[in-house]
Amino acid sequence: MKTLVTGATGFLGRYVVEQLVEAGATVRVLVRRKDDQFASLGVEQVLADIRDRDAVVAACQDVETVHHVAGVAGIWGPWSHFYEINTLGTQYVIEGCRRHGVQRLVYTSSPSVTFDGHSQEGIDESAPYPTDWLCHYPHSKALAEQQVLAANEEGGLLTCSLRPHLIWGPRDRHLIPRLLARARSGKLRRVGDGTNLVDTIYVENAAMAHLQAADALTAGSAVAGRAYFISQGEPVNCWDWIDQILGLAGLPPVEKSISLGIARNAGRVLEMAHGLLALGAEPRMTRFLAAQLGTSHYFDISAARQDFGYSARIPTDEGLARLAAELSSLPD
Repeated sequence: MKTLVTGATGFLGRYVVEQLVEAGATVRVLVRRKDDQFASLGVEQVLADIRDRDAVVAACQDVETVHHVAGVAGIWGPWSHFYEINTLGTQYVIEGCRRHGVQRLVYTSSPSVTFDGHSQEGIDESAPYPTDWLCHYPHSKALAEQQVLAANEEGGLLTCSLRPHLIWGPRDRHLIPRLLARARSGKLRRVGDGTNLVDTIYVENAAMAHLQAADALTAGSAVAGRAYFISQGEPVNCWDWIDQILGLAGLPPVEKSISLGIARNAGRVLEMAHGLLALGAEPRMTRFLAAQLGTSHYFDISAARQDFGYSARIPTDEGLARLAAELSSLPD
């Protein structure tokens, strides 16, 4: 029986595939374009968009486990874009799992599904979904997560959801490059008083958690039907961590700052302006981004440790060394 990975050419998805292959699994991936690396690994490739219902359902045939990693992240854009990919795409995956008798579904969610714009300090999975959303990404992911957890059925499809926070490491094409680009353009500002703590997770640890959760997802297990925060297990000062990443790329630390209140107000004004003027570009600041940069958000991961043995096997220092090696080899 096969393991299907959606979103396999994404940052996290690629590591999930590599770890599955290393573990001896037979892997099928759902991707939009053929990937030469997967061909060399002997991975079966199904070329389709996650929004193609028939293709997604068909990709689940003869599959035992699905890692649904596909999704679109971002702080700006139309609701339809996030809903069709994150929410409806997940609905199609669940439909495929049910139609073809898939046994296990591990969904890649986000801690932002519980984020209401205020600090979250050591919260666990009992934290509720908010009633007001600062952007479409967490809302669409929360709807998808609820579908996944509701689909768990004793004697049928078993499901769980993982919430990795601030995934980083080599081969990242989004978080680190965007951070470095803002710094190089002089547009990066410290938001708040610089004391907020955040959780992060090294990408290989995040991928490993997916395999561990799938292994533990058995009938009657504590994992079935549950969501889990996962991280390095030790929150870091957000701005010290950002300065450390900048230093790895040979850039100076962030010097200029604005208060959280000013950043929130600027985000509100820019969101209104971009909406009224139908500007396609992402606002420089939004309410969600301001809150993410200026508040604390770290999580209690004891449930993941207890239920499927998760731990950050690659320490932060080692992960930073690997990232530094990659950044040093890139052109300025």
